[in-house]
Amino acid sequence: MFDADRIDEIYQTLSRNKLRTTLTAFGVFWGILMLILMLGLGQGLQNGITQAFSGTATNSFFVWAQTTSMPFKGLPKDRSIEFRNGDIEAIKKFVSEAQVVAPANQLGGYRGENNVVRGTKTAPFTVRGDYPEARAIQTIRLTKGRFINYNDLKELRKVCVIGERVRQILFKPEENPLGEYLQVNGIYFQVVGTYTTDKGDEDAQEQLQTIYTPFTTFQQAFNYGDFVSWFSITSKPNVSASVAEAKVRALLASRHKIHPDDKRAIGSWNMEKEFKKIMGLFNGIRILVWIVGTGTLLAGVIGVSNIMLILVKERTKEIGIRRAIGASPISIMRQVMSESVALTLIAGYLGLVSGILLLEGIQMAIEGGTDMFRNPGVDLQIAFKALGILVGAGLLAGLIPARKAIAIKPVDALRAD
Repeated sequence: MFDADRIDEIYQTLSRNKLRTTLTAFGVFWGILMLILMLGLGQGLQNGITQAFSGTATNSFFVWAQTTSMPFKGLPKDRSIEFRNGDIEAIKKFVSEAQVVAPANQLGGYRGENNVVRGTKTAPFTVRGDYPEARAIQTIRLTKGRFINYNDLKELRKVCVIGERVRQILFKPEENPLGEYLQVNGIYFQVVGTYTTDKGDEDAQEQLQTIYTPFTTFQQAFNYGDFVSWFSITSKPNVSASVAEAKVRALLASRHKIHPDDKRAIGSWNMEKEFKKIMGLFNGIRILVWIVGTGTLLAGVIGVSNIMLILVKERTKEIGIRRAIGASPISIMRQVMSESVALTLIAGYLGLVSGILLLEGIQMAIEGGTDMFRNPGVDLQIAFKALGILVGAGLLAGLIPARKAIAIKPVDALRAD
């Protein structure tokens, strides 16, 4: 489609009125620039929000006990519900949709902290009692040693696994924490492992200040009896977490004599449901971006089409002479469309490169600045899509003027002024 003579002719044609050509090209430039920017910024926002969900299984849900809001079977409302160890086996036995069932306790309750002592150092940390399955719910990436196991639970071992933040505060940088002891409420726990996490910064800070102990040891050491604060549960593959959640809630309501319509007695939070909402939102944003970006680009394409119509009209006599000396309609049409594609591609390429450079600049400016916006940019697939849009836009912009050109009769063209 392009050779040296044709490229020279395209240049001569488009450069006859430089201002008009520049203003027309700017429409395409601006359209592709806005499309790339909106796609990249949308991706950056999605990366930030998705990072907040990282480190926790997206097919998980959490269930905890509250107080009843309705009387049931002679029992009054405002009755406090407490989960017990028996509920653990009941869920595993009767809720086949549940894959991982991880009961947990936390000293001081939700978001509670307790002073942890090592030698002369004291600091407040979250102390939890967990099952080994806790690692299937939240990403706990071991940096040293091991995590709690079933032997720890069975033998009521006073061991613990500490987050990197705990290690940094209670230990010197060169110290190996494994085998050392921490004191919690007068009870000593031996450190058997340290961990980090893949969560976002704010959530990571909270998790890395957590000390994990065996669930059974926790119950005995801190006089919790058979009390369970909450359950962390994941559904089996190809099973919705909402289905498993509904069955767990129904089972626990039956075991604790809660009215089936009482929504307050058992609290829950469904990670899968929230994750799907966020992903649905970003799918909608992505569609909107493509609609708006393509519309903006289309406005530029219309401008290109208009200038090509003007060029065809200005070259009426030239086209007539070409037709008179034997130029085929296809060659005329090809010339007009090649001029349209060239103008669109040059302007679009500059817009594409400018958009990518702007995104790189934004990424450098916000690096380490916010957790809600990460790595804005467009991948190679998006760039190819944009390139395809450019080529299609150029062909579309030149189609009508090209048809107009071949419709000119040589005799009428030679008579034109």
